[in-house]
Amino acid sequence: MESSIKPILPGSFVLVKDNNSIYRGYKGFVQRVTNKKAAVLFEGGNWDKLITFKLTNLEIV
Repeated sequence: MESSIKPILPGSFVLVKDNNSIYRGYKGFVQRVTNKKAAVLFEGGNWDKLITFKLTNLEIV
């Protein structure tokens, strides 16, 4: 049986689905994954930001 859930791995594009985060709805690029958390890189115009989120608060795009 195949699982329809894709794993979040470094190099994945993800969407933040955490209702309590100011980054909700932002799409970013996963840099690394450790201890059920992922470091996500957001790039926008003249700024770059690396933020850590729980894997449960992210969704593959």
